Amino acid sequence: MLNLSELLPAVVAISEKAGEAILTIYNQPERWQVQNKSDNSPLTAADMASHHIIDTALRQLLPMVPVLSEESNGDMGERHTWQSLWLVDPLDGTKEFIKRTNDFTVNIALVVDNKPILGVLHAPVYGVTYAAFLGGGAWVFNQQGEKTAISTSEAASIPRVLLSRNHKGGKEGAVLEKVTARFGDYVALEVGSAFKMCRVAEGAADFYPRLGPTMEWDTAAAQILVEEAGGVLVDIQGIPLTYNARDTLTNGEFFVIGEKALTQDWLACCITN
Repeated sequence: MLNLSELLPAVVAISEKAGEAILTIYNQPERWQVQNKSDNSPLTAADMASHHIIDTALRQLLPMVPVLSEESNGDMGERHTWQSLWLVDPLDGTKEFIKRTNDFTVNIALVVDNKPILGVLHAPVYGVTYAAFLGGGAWVFNQQGEKTAISTSEAASIPRVLLSRNHKGGKEGAVLEKVTARFGDYVALEVGSAFKMCRVAEGAADFYPRLGPTMEWDTAAAQILVEEAGGVLVDIQGIPLTYNARDTLTNGEFFVIGEKALTQDWLACCITN
């Protein structure tokens, strides 16, 4: 049986070590070595440096648990036999990294029986690490290692809606029109990467509609963080996402909501057909 309370500090330390490697490269643009992957998404030397640190450390930490990372996803047939696995995005927000917005994270999640039970998201530039495990609450660690409990908040009188800098589209506009009709008005907050979901978890935002594709390693760590903080990360039917359960690793649309009681109200804004 895994002792998640003992495991969490080790994973936090791994994420922070990866973050140090990312920052070293971030501060030396001549070392970025930007390439395009087969799906035309960017890849940098920082992605790979972080991947190697995390992959090596997790395999040493729990040798029997396989690692599924954005930079080395496993065989589709083989991974369906895994009851537990690590889901890792070594650098979530590579576009944010390249644009130097500072909004990028290291995401590490432990998934058991298709559900995330431990998640860590480290924001290297900001020097903070968000972490949670099943039944253990949600926390943020500062650079000194001091931790503070975090929780979602009741929706503000003028709701705070998170928008992506890099993935805007026509459907987002239709959703925002419905948000205005239902809530009267909203405050738009532009934040990059999985850092958006951390903002909901710590009560700094109320709603994040993700209307385009993401991968499972983009959301697994954030899902357990948001849930332990008191919110939800769900599909349009209000069902939490599951992991390593399908042939594809691509998520459909999902929605991050801080105040559970408003879940159906927010989801109603997202039905645009």
